[in-house]
Amino acid sequence: MTESSVQSALWPAPYASGAVDATVTVPGSKSVTNRGLVLAALAAEPGWLRRPLRSRDTLLMAEALRAMGVGIEETVSSSSGGGPSGEAWRVIPAGLSGPAAVDVGNAGTVMRFLPPVATLADGPVRFDGDPRSYERPLHSVIDALRALGARIDDDDRGSLPLTVHGSGALDGGTVEIDASASSQFVSALLLSGPRFNQGVEVRHTGSRLPSLPHIRMTVDMLRGVGAQVDEPETGGEPNVWRVSPSALLGRDLTVEPDLSNAQPFLAAALVTGGRVTVPDWPVRTTQPGDALREIFTAMGGSCEFTETAGGTSLTFTGTGRIHGVDLDLSEVGELTPGIAAVAALADSPSTLRGVAHLRLHETDRLAALTKEINELGGDVTETADGLHIRPRPLHGGVFHTYDDHRMATAGSIIGLVVAGVEIENVGTTAKTLPDFPRMWTEMLAGAGA
Repeated sequence: MTESSVQSALWPAPYASGAVDATVTVPGSKSVTNRGLVLAALAAEPGWLRRPLRSRDTLLMAEALRAMGVGIEETVSSSSGGGPSGEAWRVIPAGLSGPAAVDVGNAGTVMRFLPPVATLADGPVRFDGDPRSYERPLHSVIDALRALGARIDDDDRGSLPLTVHGSGALDGGTVEIDASASSQFVSALLLSGPRFNQGVEVRHTGSRLPSLPHIRMTVDMLRGVGAQVDEPETGGEPNVWRVSPSALLGRDLTVEPDLSNAQPFLAAALVTGGRVTVPDWPVRTTQPGDALREIFTAMGGSCEFTETAGGTSLTFTGTGRIHGVDLDLSEVGELTPGIAAVAALADSPSTLRGVAHLRLHETDRLAALTKEINELGGDVTETADGLHIRPRPLHGGVFHTYDDHRMATAGSIIGLVVAGVEIENVGTTAKTLPDFPRMWTEMLAGAGA
């Protein structure tokens, strides 16, 4: 790459000249959209997803399901009950079939949720993706599916590329897996479990299980389409989930805003001493991003729900002072980059724990955060399972993203109050937050930036 092309890839992170005061409409949840697509594809009747997220990860999921024969029609519509209008996807289930080729990009949900679906296809389904996807572990899903009766060719790598040789059905039954690297391994088996002949019983045998809210989301959405699920949270055996075989109902699902993608905007209020309102913030949700209300309040802000004609909104207000925290983020690891960025601007040290699994995400997020914040003058130490952050005055410079959307938004948070920060490849935010640069600039219009 030439020097000129490197420079053209840099985005000057907007600097806030005052307190942010904005209302930011956050697009739909990636996690809900992709789970909703899978469940609708496996249903016995057509269903709707309203206000879905249109991003790289969700479009990859939709294209993968289409490749296996599922009909997904994009339209602008309103619900039959007079509900929310806007973009909607109508999902028309069909007999899954191969041969098919699936591009997973670097989407964990696509590479992990769809191999179990592919076992139900009649024919081979080939999975491939971005170079980084080859480094992300899939062995738990591969080994589990083999134990349940599937035939998979992966040349013993335990990762991509691989081919699932679907036979139109899978026996299912009981399987033991180590999901300590990702809760997606559990969710992947549960989502397709109702379609297995014997259902599925997933027994986690590893160490601490990360990102439990995402498993709770999977269970909640399964029950929403008629599946019977036994789980630890409702009196079941610890670390064991059971899904009974059953037909799934086609539903009319409105996708919640992605609360994890609301993080940089709430952080903007916190670090500038401003105020940001996010419409349609659900009062009850299984999204991990809902933890931001408590976390950012502990770091110096405050939040309140307000009722409007259109629904419930969350308003977060900062004081301009940021406090260090000691947090176990094992259940909400995806929030770590944004929290680390805020912590680097705090008035006292922070320790972020329980997130060793972040080394296996889009990039090694712990190493990347340490390197990039330190190169701006920070003092971050990587620990066995997290980060220790000692705030220091920061200066401008290039903040590299490693093709990781949450690194890009983390650098943008710092750039609000540190002049001269440039984000390398801000376009990677399209993975889950399309049009982030425009949204960020519009938010700052109320700060005089």
